Amino acid sequence: MSKATDEATQDDLERRGQPTMADVAKLAGVSAMTVSRVMNGKGLVRESTRRKVADAVAALNYTPNQEARNLAGSKPIRVGFLYSNPSAAYLSEFLVGLLTQSGLNNVQLFVEKCEAGEQEAEHARRLIGNGLDGIILPPPLCDSEAIVGAIAGAGIPVVVVACGSPDARVGAVSIDDYEAAYHMTRHLIALGHQRIGFVVGHPNQTASSRRLEGYRAAIADKHADASKELVVQGMFTYRSGLDAAEQLLALDERPTAIFASNDDMAAATVAVAHRLGLDVPGDLTVTGFDDTALATTIWPELTTVRQPIAEMAREAVQALVRRVRAQREGGAAGPEQVRMDFELVRRQSDAAPRVRPPARLPAGARQGRAR
Repeated sequence: MSKATDEATQDDLERRGQPTMADVAKLAGVSAMTVSRVMNGKGLVRESTRRKVADAVAALNYTPNQEARNLAGSKPIRVGFLYSNPSAAYLSEFLVGLLTQSGLNNVQLFVEKCEAGEQEAEHARRLIGNGLDGIILPPPLCDSEAIVGAIAGAGIPVVVVACGSPDARVGAVSIDDYEAAYHMTRHLIALGHQRIGFVVGHPNQTASSRRLEGYRAAIADKHADASKELVVQGMFTYRSGLDAAEQLLALDERPTAIFASNDDMAAATVAVAHRLGLDVPGDLTVTGFDDTALATTIWPELTTVRQPIAEMAREAVQALVRRVRAQREGGAAGPEQVRMDFELVRRQSDAAPRVRPPARLPAGARQGRAR
């Protein structure tokens, strides 16, 4: 998607007003039929193409089903999507699921970006004032008390996604982050690893602490090395993953495995290992979390915890639709809390630790040490 194409599309929109499917297709560099397939979840479409369409929709704030307003007896449901996520891979996956289900459920989607911690209350008030039927909050905004409290207090249905400890006032779609991290850590210990580094996610997300708790529980249960130096803070960004990996691999006794709290930081760990001349997984096992497209676009491909991000986004749309329709029919539907399954996906980045003979010191060095 070139800058010139983007500017031309924006100029055309200014003349015509509301963006169309053709505008999305032009910006993404695909056909309108491909855009339709992505939004309706029909037909085979490459993951890279889905991401291009999702990015174009976000850039244009396109409402996927404008034409649905004309469907007889079907009143559209207006849903706001407020996002702020440092992982482009995660956000792209989320948008694919969101757009697909919105097209199937006659949902008009309103996309808006909000940097976490910056004017959150203002964004919440803006959404409330737009007359939306419901709002979806992915991480990290799902953990924002300012946003969740303001929207829930206004009586607007909210569904938070991938929140480690969801508020009882709102709907939620999540996995068991504790159990997933526990399961992955047990897997690494079963391979023979005793010294396992862990890169924690952003401290403003409850899922981060739940994953850390799961890692620590598995370490304790199996009496593996629980040294504090093996736990390093990350921020869910690739850059923070580089810093964390460099810190772990600079230890006098480096870990034989590193479990990062998302795929971005795991990919960064692999990059640092390669730069240091370490073979992955021969010298170092690396595992991630999420199973985004990034997990299969690096070498070696990542062993990771699959969090069904697109499916979770789809379920969030459906949960909102069920609640809004029940309210329109005079019902008193409360928020749903949906727990989805995770999966450990093994690829090429994990293996048993390599057993090496102890290094032999030169004779002179041994004598000098004896003295």
